[in-house]
Amino acid sequence: MKIVFLFIDGVGLREPAADNPVNPEVCPALCRLIERHSVPIDACLSVEGLPQSATGQATMFTGVNAPVFMGRHCEGFPGPGLRRKIEERNLFMELRARGKRVKFADAYLIDDPEELVPRRFKSVTTVMALTAPETISTLDDLLDEQALMQDLTRETIQDRYPDVPQVTPEDAAEHLFGLARANDFTLYEFFQTDVAGHSMDYGRACAVLRTYDRFLARLVRFTEAAGITLLMTADHGNIEEMNERGHTRNPVPFIAFGPHEAEIRSHVKSLVDVTPAILRFI
Repeated sequence: MKIVFLFIDGVGLREPAADNPVNPEVCPALCRLIERHSVPIDACLSVEGLPQSATGQATMFTGVNAPVFMGRHCEGFPGPGLRRKIEERNLFMELRARGKRVKFADAYLIDDPEELVPRRFKSVTTVMALTAPETISTLDDLLDEQALMQDLTRETIQDRYPDVPQVTPEDAAEHLFGLARANDFTLYEFFQTDVAGHSMDYGRACAVLRTYDRFLARLVRFTEAAGITLLMTADHGNIEEMNERGHTRNPVPFIAFGPHEAEIRSHVKSLVDVTPAILRFI
């Protein structure tokens, strides 16, 4: 069983509202998946306060309730204690131990994974990828269409890398599909949704979601035809409430589309269950 896992940052579930851009007019493909192939799951994890990225993502990729472990929700990049917990056990390590082919599709603009090691600030996904360096994608991979940029189209890097050609969201979907066919588990992280949510700019949020939706619509057609299971979830809510700058306590969608989708969804009630569910079915 092959899985492509889309981690979309900062997208929660909320009833239709004038300030909620997660609606069928803006992102019809995403909304169809949410309506027909998802369950709402908890991102608060029994800890007071607003869910945050470091602990939410650590929970998602380890199966450990990171806010409970840390005693609070931790924002941004994980600190030393949380990094150690991720390095002890994470999804990539578990899959590689089972002999699975794993790929982190987001390209780092580097020539060698070792360049990431001395960085002071590392995301949860970077900490995880460094425990299995062969999963890491570099600038050469991006140029060879064997990786994606975190913004899909490469627009955000044109000032620094003008020789890297831009691509359409549909092109990016084709590139990710190629990786998904070649690997047992492929992860792609998209965080422009969270950035747009923090901006409180409704137009910007709609533009980001429309771009992602074009990518998603194409990818869904590819994975369905190939019998690849598509999973998707978020670390916390944000963009669904554009009248607030911070995160929300709303549930997030857990989408499973493809082989065994209903059974996979039945095992996921919160972010804690995501990694165990993947390990159960892959």
